[in-house]
Amino acid sequence: MENEQGSLLDEKALAEAATDPAARVEALRREIEHNSYLYYALDAPVLSDAAFDSLMRELRELEAAHPELIDPTSPTQRVGGYVGEQFAPVRHARRMYSLDNAMDLGELDAWMERVVEDFGHFPPMDCELKIDGSSIALTYEDGVLVRAATRGDGTTGEDVTANMRTVKDVPLRLRPEALGAIADRTAPLELRGEVYLSKASFERLNLAAEANGKAPFANPRNAAAGSLRQKDPKITQGRELSTFMYAIAEDGALSVPGQYQLLEWLREAGFHVNPDVELCESAEAVRAFCERALERREQLPYEIDGVVVKVNAFAQQEALGFTARAPRWAIAFKFPPEEKTTLLRDITVQVGRTGALTPVAELAPVVVAGSTVARATLHNLDEVHRKDVRVGDTVVVRKAGDVIPEVLGPVLSLRPDGAAPWAMPDVCPSCGSPVIREEGEVAFRCISIDCPAQAQERLLHWASRGALDIDGMGEEIVTRLVEVGRLTDVADYYSLDEVELALLDMGRVNKEGQPIRLGATIAAKLVAAIEASRTRPFARVLFGLGIRHVGKTTAEALAGAFPSIDALAAATEEELAAVDGIGPKIARSAYVFLRVPENAAVIDRLRAAGVRLAEEAPAPGEERPQTLAGLTFVLTGSLVESGMTRDEAGAALKALGAKVSGSVSKKTSYVVAGEAAGSKYDKAVSLGVPVLDEAALLRVLETGEPPAAEPAE
Repeated sequence: MENEQGSLLDEKALAEAATDPAARVEALRREIEHNSYLYYALDAPVLSDAAFDSLMRELRELEAAHPELIDPTSPTQRVGGYVGEQFAPVRHARRMYSLDNAMDLGELDAWMERVVEDFGHFPPMDCELKIDGSSIALTYEDGVLVRAATRGDGTTGEDVTANMRTVKDVPLRLRPEALGAIADRTAPLELRGEVYLSKASFERLNLAAEANGKAPFANPRNAAAGSLRQKDPKITQGRELSTFMYAIAEDGALSVPGQYQLLEWLREAGFHVNPDVELCESAEAVRAFCERALERREQLPYEIDGVVVKVNAFAQQEALGFTARAPRWAIAFKFPPEEKTTLLRDITVQVGRTGALTPVAELAPVVVAGSTVARATLHNLDEVHRKDVRVGDTVVVRKAGDVIPEVLGPVLSLRPDGAAPWAMPDVCPSCGSPVIREEGEVAFRCISIDCPAQAQERLLHWASRGALDIDGMGEEIVTRLVEVGRLTDVADYYSLDEVELALLDMGRVNKEGQPIRLGATIAAKLVAAIEASRTRPFARVLFGLGIRHVGKTTAEALAGAFPSIDALAAATEEELAAVDGIGPKIARSAYVFLRVPENAAVIDRLRAAGVRLAEEAPAPGEERPQTLAGLTFVLTGSLVESGMTRDEAGAALKALGAKVSGSVSKKTSYVVAGEAAGSKYDKAVSLGVPVLDEAALLRVLETGEPPAAEPAE
């Protein structure tokens, strides 16, 4: 029984523990677990940190003296010595759905009205803050944590059990008081929630990263997701992760009638549950909760990006059911993009890989939607003049979709005297060559083929995921290799070796004043990625060359018509323009590019390096029947379960005769919706185009048979 100090130990237990190590170990574990519950679940700590640490120290000493008493659920076993090589796939007990979004109160009202129409009255609704973190599924058997998995594609996630055991507010075993509500204690009980970093923890993490010469995390959500996938759990433990649990995979696994009651049970079981929750009896109460949450957003110690509204009763949830990708009984009310004001210190010019000059706003750093913004593209001169932003202005900044920094415009009342309209420079800031603007084009361009800025952008483009996908070859490393003269064109990648990369001076020094090197681990990964890039399909090589106007789809069309670089180089402009999807403008660009001597020299060096410069013809008998001829597919979202990129999935569909498009129309045959499918999915729904999930796509690719799908709901 709990005494006045919040202890679970009575006099009898204390007496037994004094003479029996096993009893003392169990008593200490119960006491530590109970105080963890008070601290994390109830936010009502009783013991001081020093007293809690003393209990942990005694438990560790007893377990060290009596190793036969060590148990995996002991609080001392949160961190072991295991370092995983990879994360095994875990299939969820039930699909983890995404939520449909209401972008404003009007859309939220419309959803509530549809629910009322279904039931004939307003059903009680549970309102919870939408935590900006990374989804997690925790599985317990007989009250003991046995598995933790990421969301993955919603059906299959990754096993991160070792890492989640280090998160202090995750109970390794459920409190006995809560076990009676479980229908079958021996059956797996999958509970769900969000892993997140508090604002303070995120700031400390980034300060530590910068002190060690590493790039800071973009936002708390990315930091939390990355922390879950660390191969060493001790690294995860140092990231100060926290959780809010809020869901269960199978409603019938617990004797609770609804979502609000589930949250109460989760708290009783020992989980950290967000205290900002309300059971609303009217649409007015739901709207009021959302408005209060928006007003309090900045004051919260963690990031939120909206409110989740759920029909409370599980029986009513079951009656409403699901669409192809989301429950009908829940919706996410998304907050409008957060806007901040800051000083526009300067407008600089960035030179792209095709020579296009892009004005960039250099801002006084400001935190927007959870991350620091110091730069934002202004796109082009016309956009600068349309928004009338000038150096010295106080400007309004937001993140488009809470992701991409965007300057909305100036606060004119704060404009300083003498602030002049900005003009594009007459010469390239990188090489000093003249800048031109072709008739009918928005962009200004540097016309020098020797421009070093273009060379760097071409190098980054070659290494990008859609092109040769040299994983890890980011801007910092490429910039340094260019600065030391080791990279001048894309063929130089294939002469890099592991030793020189490991010793690469990154242009910074550590606390002892010694130069920071790239290191052997990163160097080995880069060399392996470079080696793998030699075998990328010819279409991706063609895209990676950075020919103006030749995007991924255009490159695929050219590679399909001219299956080698030699065939392409031998083609006339007229032959190029005759390819479906290639017009005179693209044909002219490709024709000229392949006849520039410097470009031809680079291609010859790529050939010598073993980069694939021709499509591989299928062996006799391996040609697949064109069973999907006449069908048009559109792919959206991430294909997590298969590990394919959308480009790879598109190529597999094309091998069966299908056409793959980048936009949805009434002529689209099917839309393949992966994880985080966006506006293309929404358009498919509005047009009644059939939607396939990833599992259906994989069946199509395996069997070669056209899919059977109902129109999108």
